[in-house]
Amino acid sequence: MTQAETATQPRPAAEGRPELPENVRVRFCPSPTGTPHVGMVRTALFNWAQARHSHGTFVFRIEDTDAVRDSEESYNQILDALKWLGIDWDEGVEVGGPDGPYRQSERSAIYSDVAQKLLDAGYAYESYSTSDEIEARNLAAGRPKAFGYDGYDRDLTEEQKASFRVEGRKPALRIRMPDDDVAFDDLIRGRIEFKAGSVPDYVIVRPNGDPLYTLTNPVDDAMMRVNVVLRGEDLLSSTPRQIVLYRYLIKLGVASEMPLFGHMPYVMGEGKKKLSKRDPESNLFLHRENGFIPEGLLNYLALLGWSIGPDRDVFSMSELIEHFDVRDVKANPAHFDIDKAIAINAEHIRMLEPQDFLNRSVPYLHRDGVVSADSWDELTDREREILSASAELVQPRVRLLGEVSGMVGSLLSDAEYLEPEADARKQLKDSAADVLGKAIAALEPIEESAWTTDNLHETLTQALVEDGGYKPRLAFGPVRVALSGRRVSPPLFESMQIVGKAITVARLKGLLAQR
Repeated sequence: MTQAETATQPRPAAEGRPELPENVRVRFCPSPTGTPHVGMVRTALFNWAQARHSHGTFVFRIEDTDAVRDSEESYNQILDALKWLGIDWDEGVEVGGPDGPYRQSERSAIYSDVAQKLLDAGYAYESYSTSDEIEARNLAAGRPKAFGYDGYDRDLTEEQKASFRVEGRKPALRIRMPDDDVAFDDLIRGRIEFKAGSVPDYVIVRPNGDPLYTLTNPVDDAMMRVNVVLRGEDLLSSTPRQIVLYRYLIKLGVASEMPLFGHMPYVMGEGKKKLSKRDPESNLFLHRENGFIPEGLLNYLALLGWSIGPDRDVFSMSELIEHFDVRDVKANPAHFDIDKAIAINAEHIRMLEPQDFLNRSVPYLHRDGVVSADSWDELTDREREILSASAELVQPRVRLLGEVSGMVGSLLSDAEYLEPEADARKQLKDSAADVLGKAIAALEPIEESAWTTDNLHETLTQALVEDGGYKPRLAFGPVRVALSGRRVSPPLFESMQIVGKAITVARLKGLLAQR
């Protein structure tokens, strides 16, 4: 069975969760208020995977009506993040579509029109109560001050409204919540019910005329024909408000159908606390700077609430698309484990073609001052030659692309002495000087034509282990430190062949002079 055939096979709803519509339309709608974080990316990923699995439509819009917090820098960072990760979209910002504009800051006339229709139909009403007045009434009624809005303005007479206007007050608009329970079948959590009266009438337009998320988000979903809303668990409490508003929008002809909702689990950080945007491990670009590749990071983020199968953690994005169904997402909180994320990334690095691995590594090498340019084609012939020779040595040993510089820096350097790193210097025992002296004596007679991995291995094993009586760790450790300056490096004898005789011997003599 092909991937496409697998993806379109009907799947029975699990535990009462509803069937997905035939033409799935999902959306990703972040606010540009900061650096992209892993929770945001997980939301985008699950929406994208569901759209691709269902051969549906992925809509990407921007919710930028908060002039104080929103920024163009953050907007551009979100675009950068999705493009780097390879999460593409069918309709939305940058690509257009039939339901634009796709930035809320350009849709204010739409919200004003819908708000007026809700008001005219009696689904919304003018509310003149201030926060202080609401709190005072709650206290007078024996309720907690912060109990919430009490419905005071629901049935104001025209005379009362006129009196407030004379005082200079401007009304907010509130949605009139029904007097019955609100229930829905969550795609992830099953049946969820909110009792009548548990959700107060809520504001959709501020007194200054600014529309709130409670209006703009459902209106955009309705007009963009979104029929599957996948979002974070933190928004679950707002769902009964959206459902009620949707009922009104359907009656007004603004919406054609009620969408299905699925609320994804929290992503937890250290100490079993919700992963905050401010936590370093939440910062997407920090992970990119450290050397995560898109395949590895997306693979790990997909595991935050979902799995492809028992005891299987590593898979490709095509496999994710083939198998993903949001109804398989678990409701329990998911824990972000950076060590596991790095381990999965290492697996994906090992799966890269060697030249692809080198191409992706070069920007990190240039950033760290190891090579002369940030693209493979702009490197010198010597740099390309050394990197090509070292790829098979380094690729299986790095977990992040940011680690490549430390592994190949000594191979690319023409320095005749490398200052050992602190942890490498600790590996040098009292016998190091004798070992280095014997190594130099054994290596200097070797002809350039015989400077090969196998011959170097045989020569040093004979001189240091068999004749010198040293165990391999004590025999080869000082040579490794001299050649690389590091405790951990690519395989020793292969590295010696790449570096060449002159520099190898010079580095051994340089370290010996420091003993």
